[in-house]
Amino acid sequence: MLQIEIDSGSGFCFGVTTAIKKAEEELAKGTKLYCLGDIVHNSMEVERLETNGLVTIDHEQMKKLHNVKVLLRAHGEPPETYELAKRNNIEIIDATCPVVLALQRRIKKQYESKLDDKLEDKQMEFVPESTSVGSQIVIFGKNGHAEVLGLVGQTKSEALIIEKFEDVKKLNFTKDIYLYSQTTKSLNEFHQIIEYIQSHIDPSAKFQSFDTICRQVANRMPNISTFATRHDVIIFVAGKKSSNGKVLFHECLDVNPRSYQVECADEIDMSWFEGVNTVGICGATSTPKWLMEECRDEILRKTN
Repeated sequence: MLQIEIDSGSGFCFGVTTAIKKAEEELAKGTKLYCLGDIVHNSMEVERLETNGLVTIDHEQMKKLHNVKVLLRAHGEPPETYELAKRNNIEIIDATCPVVLALQRRIKKQYESKLDDKLEDKQMEFVPESTSVGSQIVIFGKNGHAEVLGLVGQTKSEALIIEKFEDVKKLNFTKDIYLYSQTTKSLNEFHQIIEYIQSHIDPSAKFQSFDTICRQVANRMPNISTFATRHDVIIFVAGKKSSNGKVLFHECLDVNPRSYQVECADEIDMSWFEGVNTVGICGATSTPKWLMEECRDEILRKTN
């Protein structure tokens, strides 16, 4: 008989759990609730909450709303979103993850410090008016990702984004570099970027890196690798939009080539289990437990 194990370490992270709980509490009151962007990068969970009354909107749609409640998901938002809410008398239900919120504050503080330095230099005539301040705030993250947009927004869009290791070569190594990371990026790749900058930075420039990767996410990588080695086949359940899902799935694939990513039980191919004794089911920080359980039940139904 086929043995199936669901990874106990997979499923919603703290930030996503909190956002969904806040949405469910508001919906239970019978409140009309809007959510700015998908509450989680998992279409099945989004559909479940929309069935309960949650209305997903984008930034353009939010501009047309007045006197309503809008939930901000765990990814966070730039300052402009809060300013719009104030102008339109929108009540914000803020479910920004505390880890993301702390990172936003750090980047904002760094940016304001950069502006202060620029002002001081101008007053002391160290640089001409047309010259930009000699430092770069750099974010290792996915361009266009909701969290990254919120982080870049703290710098009035002046921060530089590097999506992958190769992008680090585009930095100006004669200027100071302050490096941060999107909370769900790979810790190993972040350290590779740090090492490259350290070996290329000009002696006259300053380099500081801030490890802002969420440990709840980072710790899942070695754990999920161990889990993937214990089974003949791995079913990795995650939404196609999930940045964290892409990273974790590749961790599985690296140690177990018979790893398959699905968004729901309907995508499971039963030929994957021919001659197989054990199957492991795991997922991203945006994958609900109930969805992994549905995948398990579907496999058992068709194999027994």
